[in-house]
Amino acid sequence: MRQRNFAAAIGGWSARHRWWALLIWVVFVAVATVAGNAVGTAEMERWEALNGDSREALRILDEAGFPRVAGEFVLVQARQGSLTADDPRFRQAVLDVKSAVEATGEVQNVRTPYDPEPSPVTQDRRTALIRFEMKGDAATAKDRVRPVLDAVAGVQRAHPELRIEQAGDASSDLLINEAIDRDFMRAEQLSIPITVGILLAAFGALLAALVPVALAMTAIFAATGLLAFTSQLLHVHSLTANLMLCIGLAVGVDYSLFYIMRQREERAKGRDPRRAIEIAAATSGRAVLISGITVMVAMAGMFLTGSGIFMGFAEGTILVVFTAVLGSLTVLPALLSLIGDKIDSRLIHGTVRAATGGRITWRRVLGVRGGESRLWSAILKPVLRRPGLSVVVAGGLLAALAVPALGLKTGPESIDDLQGDYSIAETFKRINSAFPSGTDPAVVVVKAADVTAPEFTARIEEFKRRALATGQTNEPINVVVNPDKTVAMITIGIKGTGTDAVSEQAIRTLREQVIPETLPGAHVTGMTANGMDFGEQLRRSLPLVFGFVLLFAFLLLLVSFRSVVIAITSIALNLLSVGAAYGVLVLVFQKGYGESLLGFRSTGEITDWVPLFLFVILFGLSMDYHVFILSRIREAYDSGMRTEDAVVTGITSTAAVVTSAAIIMVAVFATFATLSLLQFKELGFGLAVAVLIDATIVRAVLLPAAMRLLGDRNWYLPRWLGWLPTLSHGDEQEKERTPALVG
Repeated sequence: MRQRNFAAAIGGWSARHRWWALLIWVVFVAVATVAGNAVGTAEMERWEALNGDSREALRILDEAGFPRVAGEFVLVQARQGSLTADDPRFRQAVLDVKSAVEATGEVQNVRTPYDPEPSPVTQDRRTALIRFEMKGDAATAKDRVRPVLDAVAGVQRAHPELRIEQAGDASSDLLINEAIDRDFMRAEQLSIPITVGILLAAFGALLAALVPVALAMTAIFAATGLLAFTSQLLHVHSLTANLMLCIGLAVGVDYSLFYIMRQREERAKGRDPRRAIEIAAATSGRAVLISGITVMVAMAGMFLTGSGIFMGFAEGTILVVFTAVLGSLTVLPALLSLIGDKIDSRLIHGTVRAATGGRITWRRVLGVRGGESRLWSAILKPVLRRPGLSVVVAGGLLAALAVPALGLKTGPESIDDLQGDYSIAETFKRINSAFPSGTDPAVVVVKAADVTAPEFTARIEEFKRRALATGQTNEPINVVVNPDKTVAMITIGIKGTGTDAVSEQAIRTLREQVIPETLPGAHVTGMTANGMDFGEQLRRSLPLVFGFVLLFAFLLLLVSFRSVVIAITSIALNLLSVGAAYGVLVLVFQKGYGESLLGFRSTGEITDWVPLFLFVILFGLSMDYHVFILSRIREAYDSGMRTEDAVVTGITSTAAVVTSAAIIMVAVFATFATLSLLQFKELGFGLAVAVLIDATIVRAVLLPAAMRLLGDRNWYLPRWLGWLPTLSHGDEQEKERTPALVG
């Protein structure tokens, strides 16, 4: 049963009613953006970003009415070996800090080592910690902490023999988050001009370069507006918008490239403008639709993680891919119909020319003539002449790159992830080194009818005693009760660095031994517990996510190309590509090869959420090229070509667009590898490397060699699946006019 070409129908209508199509798109984008801004994106609560026991603990705390305050620390450390906390100069410096911060009027509950309830001092007495809280709500503390930072800096200048540095919730929000925001802004500002520059090189024409970017940006605006509405049901992380820009720019430009390149190719063959758009809609438009659905299905796999952060990422990326596909199928044909051949107009009449007098574009560099690339034809000849050897060499190379992935070691986010010249990060490290878990203790949350009742306070005291007796926790232990006296929050120091096995064992001991015997029903949160619960949730969800993405990708490819073999080989090639990307990621970020070149310091681990996220994104995005190339191969095959000839035609005719699209994706993702947070360096680098591998080794060597070896078996479909719909990858009108070729 042959199905109607939905993309062709939409594209044809859009080209015939271009002003209506443009008006509908403009109104859609404007309404979504304005209404979205009015509603506002609902960001997730703190507890929604967590998992398991720590999620429940933080939810109870947030609902208990505890005042949310920002805690701050000032480290006072001797630079000279003989100076200790017992020295008058050390004591005076501590008292000066206390006086200076109190004088700002912005702090409360200042505690020093010399108070009746002292703040901690190291055993060698060379390092002390001053604790205090910012007045007012923690959410706005960063706006009021600057005078406090200046006051501490003034004391440091007066006491050069000591190291006096501040760190904490408000100061890190001010200094670190602002720096990260600047990083993202810089990356975003770089992405657009880089993309336009690459498109200028691809097309050699200004309009052809600006249309894809304009379409991608309007799709991003619309998706961001829609996110405001969907986020009311499923709250999102603050980084979702940044991710949407990255993915939206990459896929939005890709989809426009697929469409515009085919329309220009048909015009070069002598088709009239409307006919060229109709053919582009029927071919590239359908490829865009299939690719977009595949990408969205892959992104949907993140819903199965059970993680609020990942689910929000899935929500945002699906919306931006949906709007990019929608724009490509509807408004792009209208724009091409309106602009016509002016889309090929040069930037300036004196555009840079090659020695032969032509403009320098990717099509010229790749030797594109008549829609096919002579360069890629030359590359394909030896590949198709010796397909077995090509599969062994290329497959062996990717397998070798994937081997290091077997030693992949993941770990939670930590202060070590902040790369670059951030003095506050070094301060946090010094505090954690001197006072392990001093800034991030375990937080035990217990709920009862009255936590101040004598029998309950006795149980809390027993908890303290048993926790300290394990040897895995340490003072100070503080108990805070909410106004209703229904929830007690117990903070307790734990041994280790907060992210190592020692700290994790301390959390397990509290949960499995101490709490059941003293405070049954209590929950544990805190940095260490949060990381453990998040990692455990990821490990449980990995099989579900991988299975979901692979199964639905298989089904989509099976339906799209009516071939079991194509579906299986496509998934195998994508997995090989992802495995190679994982291996390179391990070599660079875990083993540390290329640290100086990329400007980072390896922590010996990959951030725990990166591998899963990379798999989902890469599996989806790699389908862009794969579906586009396969659609062109199937189109040629359906027209009567032999499989080998169809492979050559499909790959050489898509070389220019695949090369341009890959370079754009690599460039966009590479800008995100310049961010200060190591996890985003890993993500940007991993995406860039994977796309590069996918668009070269996989699509130029492995795919054609494998299809050459399989021959007509590529199109095998069991008889019992004959009921599947037949989707045309070519133009039906053209088939009716042109007799089939005999191979």
